[in-house]
Amino acid sequence: MAGFSDNPSAPKILLAKPSIVAGAPVAGKFGRGGAAEDDSAHLRSRVPSVASLNLLSDSWDFHIDRFLPFLTENTEFTVIGVIGPPGVGKSTIMNELYGFDSTSPGMLPPFSVLSEETRVMARHCSTGIEPRISSERIILLDTQPVFSASVLSEMMRPDGSSTISVINGESMSAELAHELMGIQLAVLLASTCHILLVVSDGVHDDSMWHLMLTVDLLKHGIPDPSLLASSLSQSSSSGLEKDNKVPEREEYIATPVFVHTKLQDQDFAPQNVVQLRKGLMQYFKPSSFVREHDGNKLGEHVSSSMVYNNPMDSKMLNLYAIPLKKKDGNPRAQHESYISALWKLRDQILSMRSPSFARPVSEREWLKNSAKIWEQVKNSPIILEYSRTLQHSGMFRR
Repeated sequence: MAGFSDNPSAPKILLAKPSIVAGAPVAGKFGRGGAAEDDSAHLRSRVPSVASLNLLSDSWDFHIDRFLPFLTENTEFTVIGVIGPPGVGKSTIMNELYGFDSTSPGMLPPFSVLSEETRVMARHCSTGIEPRISSERIILLDTQPVFSASVLSEMMRPDGSSTISVINGESMSAELAHELMGIQLAVLLASTCHILLVVSDGVHDDSMWHLMLTVDLLKHGIPDPSLLASSLSQSSSSGLEKDNKVPEREEYIATPVFVHTKLQDQDFAPQNVVQLRKGLMQYFKPSSFVREHDGNKLGEHVSSSMVYNNPMDSKMLNLYAIPLKKKDGNPRAQHESYISALWKLRDQILSMRSPSFARPVSEREWLKNSAKIWEQVKNSPIILEYSRTLQHSGMFRR
């Protein structure tokens, strides 16, 4: 399953992210350049471009046709997702998990990373959900940034309303729709992934902590992909289930790994390490993230460079720190280098015993059922009520 080209000189990397299709529109995802772009219904609902594997269309609908041919009936696979604000290194971390070697000539990264030009223009490079699958059958889901000014600007009409209908076709302001999009994306990942990387910028940004706590409150009633069996399977096994019922288990949620990037030298001081770790535990103490899974204690499998490779307490959340990438490569740094921290993160994430779904499910079933879960997320009465509460709070324009 090499690249899409038969040219032997072309980059041979599994599902490498293709470049922009010739002739495709170059405006923003929800272009606002003219009246035709602003209000055209067909632009709002178009599916991803032919060269894209993106699972989400511009109209916030889930599409599986492009990615499904790359999946098999294999049931031994792991799904790893990532979520975070712009410019924190989400795609770089996912490329590392994929095993991409940036030093190899002629190779393209599976996920595009934010270029300096894109950064200067205050744009984002990831849109929707970009999936890739490695030869080890690890499904990686890179996502568009949350709390992104560029995403917000692309979905805002001149009157401040949203071009995207995120819940039940209700009209709302772009700011509120943008807030809900981040929540919906995080709920989907928490429901369909085995491991979810929650990436934050530095040690003082707690916006991702708040988002995950919100997800923990609003996710109730959303099943994991293995519980959405087809009607045929349900009918054929209904008699069997009456005699042999599946025991009840806690509501499924992916194991979160909190990754803080761009840490300065002083952030690795022991007192700062302890403060961050205690803050994380205190913040999530009332949540379902602080619990012990069956045979898999949170925090047991991912040590943090912040605690100098000392194993965390069994009830600690998974926490990892990535130092700021320095151009000068100062050897006097008291902590490990940026590259070695990424390598260690990859090794520890891939060696985790991730939580299992309620029942065995194949890769193809996982994708099809993830699309159904997305519809449940978009139509969730709990999220709908939360959106109305935010609307009436006065925090967002009407």
